[in-house]
Amino acid sequence: MLMHNPPHPGEVIRELCLEPLGLSVTAAAKALGVSRKTLSAILNGNAGISPEMAIRLSIAFDTSAESWLNQQSQYELWHAEKHRHELHVKKLVAA
Repeated sequence: MLMHNPPHPGEVIRELCLEPLGLSVTAAAKALGVSRKTLSAILNGNAGISPEMAIRLSIAFDTSAESWLNQQSQYELWHAEKHRHELHVKKLVAA
């Protein structure tokens, strides 16, 4: 079952990981081994969580990589479902 309007994982990172630790985007990016631009794009919802980033986050915040990828998947699927009616797909049935 899909969560109703799940937050972008970047929002979760900002609110539950960076803010409680008092980390700046620059400091967090350095700790994650990515550029500030890369992390900023995720935090602002302009980029998603890749498998590699999920692993980086899991190491940095002692979480599971799967949880980050699941959040990204739920976010993307919820938004895609909003446009289901625009897809021109025919149901396939046995002849």
